[in-house]
Amino acid sequence: MEDIVNKDACHTEETTSCRKSHHPERVKKDLTTRLNRIEGQIRGIKGMIEKDVYCDDIITQLSATQSALNSVAKILLEGHLKGCVVDRLSEGDEAVLDELVVTIQKLMKK
Repeated sequence: MEDIVNKDACHTEETTSCRKSHHPERVKKDLTTRLNRIEGQIRGIKGMIEKDVYCDDIITQLSATQSALNSVAKILLEGHLKGCVVDRLSEGDEAVLDELVVTIQKLMKK
């Protein structure tokens, strides 16, 4: 993966809060653009509710917004698998697999 920042020894249980992702700038820009668009969709949905727009039309917009959020999650999950998980496994940290299972379970709740 390109544009990877130096990683420190933050993979222990005591210091998991200092772990950081290392996405290339182009991926960060893409994610930010997508999230900005989603933010606009949410504002639009709020406006639709305030204007008493037909429920089915609001639900359609909610579905589109959820799909957009799922796309962001897929991009992040792919990067996590190809970067963080691979790196931690190569360091012998198999606890990352348990973490990954929990992450996937969270995504599947939706």
